[in-house]
This record gives sequence, structure tokens and C-alpha cells, in this order.
Amino acid sequence: MIFTPQERDTLYRVIHQRRDIRHFSGGTVATDVLARIITAGHAAPSVGLMQPWRFIRITDRTVRQQLAAVVEQERLRTAEQMDQQHDDFMRLKVAGMDACAELLAVVLAPDDGTVFGRRTMPEAMALCSAACAIENMWLAARAENLGLGWVSFFEPQAVASLLHCPPEAQVIALLCLGPVTAFYDRPMLEAEGWRERVALDQVLTENSYPQDETIAR
Repeated sequence: MIFTPQERDTLYRVIHQRRDIRHFSGGTVATDVLARIITAGHAAPSVGLMQPWRFIRITDRTVRQQLAAVVEQERLRTAEQMDQQHDDFMRLKVAGMDACAELLAVVLAPDDGTVFGRRTMPEAMALCSAACAIENMWLAARAENLGLGWVSFFEPQAVASLLHCPPEAQVIALLCLGPVTAFYDRPMLEAEGWRERVALDQVLTENSYPQDETIAR
């Protein structure tokens, strides 16, 4: 299949308009739309075709409230580590679980023993594969004019326990999905003055790692 220039440009537009959404407007996600987004996640590449992702749709209101409580606990713990940025951090909205239409958990399944492509980095390659699935869902959601936000503020074992995951499974994301009133013009953390996107020439080099890199904290 050969894509047209218009189709190519649409893809790049979706990529650059993707946002990590925290502000939702309630509503619902149609069944067929939700299926398309999750299917996009399942179509992601994975090392050795291991497909390590598991998607859990949270439909029980009590479970959602329990998960929100776990997220809030971690938000407060994170704030304690912020020192001078504590007050600025506490003003940020770090999750949209209160108003999103759908809540999905993404879990790394127990290692299935795949060696192909991951002998030297078994954990990293499983995580990278699952991250590809999440990015697919993010882009699909944006193409559907829905917001999606990746929440990572939680103690993984606490969430795994609430979702009855097997002992070796690892929860890596809570995904808030749903309609929004408006999409952010630029990433929220940029708009809030938290951090700026670095210039491309700071992350692209030839043949060796950047020799004059300054690490931002």
C-alpha cells in the first residue's frame, strides 16, 4: 500500500497534535470507537512478537474510586519530594480520573520466556513493546477527537492488587480516555511553565552521545 501525500500529512498532524490530557468533559465513548482504539493498541509492534500487554477496562465505579485514591496518595508523596517546586506541583492536575468517560489499565503480563530480540534486555524490551501499544492508542484517540492521558502516579503493587493481577504482572499505566471541551494548544507542562521541549539538535547527534549535555532536573 502506498499512502498519498495527504494521508502522510494527516499522520504527522495527528502526531504533533497528540496531547497528554488531564481535563475531560464527561460523556461516553461509543463501543465501536473504543474497540478501534484498543485494537490499535493491540496492533503495536512487539519484540519477538511477544505482545506483553494486557488491557483492563475499569467499569466498576467503586474500583475507579479505589484507583483514584491510590493515585492521590502517590501525588502527595511526589509533592513531598519537590522541595521548592512543591506548591507549583500541587497546582497541577496530574490525572483525569474524576471526569474521563473510560478508564483503562495497561499491564505487563508475566514474562513468557521470549528470548528473540530481548536476551540482553528482557525487562526493557517488554516495557518498550507495551509503550508502543499505548502510543498507538494515544494517536488513535486523537484521530477520533478524544483525549487520552497516561497516569503513572501510583504504587504498582497497590493497583495490581485492586485489579487481581498475577504476582509477576506489572501495572504500567492508567489511561484516562474520553471527550474533552478543548485540546491543549501545546503540552500542558509547557503551558504551565513546568518544562520546555528541548531543541531537536540537542537530542540528535552522529556516531556518539552528546558530549556537552546538561541534565535538567
